[in-house]
Amino acid sequence: MVRMVQCVKLKKEAPGLDYPPYPGEIGVQIYKNISREAWQNWTSIQTRIVNENRLNLADARARKYVKQQMESYLFEDRDVEAQGYVPPSA
Repeated sequence: MVRMVQCVKLKKEAPGLDYPPYPGEIGVQIYKNISREAWQNWTSIQTRIVNENRLNLADARARKYVKQQMESYLFEDRDVEAQGYVPPSA
């Protein structure tokens, strides 16, 4: 059976994640309040942020930056995107 959540990002009820996708309290908050669709949207943005900014995730500052962007995107209803990213034209 699919677990439904009231997604705070998409502002609708949608299928939830199967498990907390991130360690600690923030992972539990994501699990309870973010839909699978919103999380997939975030992971695409996260990949672009890491690639476009050439971040090294072994660096604690880079991980902190990505986490701040994640929280802004998922919980503060901000549009987050990699600096300089241009979406492919249709």
